[in-house]
Amino acid sequence: MVRLVGVDLPANKNIEVGLTYIYGIGPASSKEILAKAGLDPFLKVRDLTDADVVAIRDAMKAFLLEGDLRREINNSIKRLVEIGAYRGSRHRKGLPCRGQRTKTNGRTRRGKRKTVGLGKPKEEKT
Repeated sequence: MVRLVGVDLPANKNIEVGLTYIYGIGPASSKEILAKAGLDPFLKVRDLTDADVVAIRDAMKAFLLEGDLRREINNSIKRLVEIGAYRGSRHRKGLPCRGQRTKTNGRTRRGKRKTVGLGKPKEEKT
């Protein structure tokens, strides 16, 4: 098992797929890193040599990954909230900030439905 940027890559997967387990690397970034390192994308993670791992690490230095990327995203959101931008207010309220409708959809951001109502009518004493 190879460990890169604090993430254990699964030994039985191709290196192209294994790199996508790292936050900030998707399929396209994975192909780009492997092209820079000069490695075959279909090579298994368990078959990597130490020289291959060093080449991958060098190629990954151009990317923001894991904790640094998360910190960058959180700082951007905090900045939007602090300057009072519309997108910042949407983040604060937990609503979509890219113009989607929210009357009927948007359940991913808004969460599970909360039923609003009176419930059973109470009987009055006579």
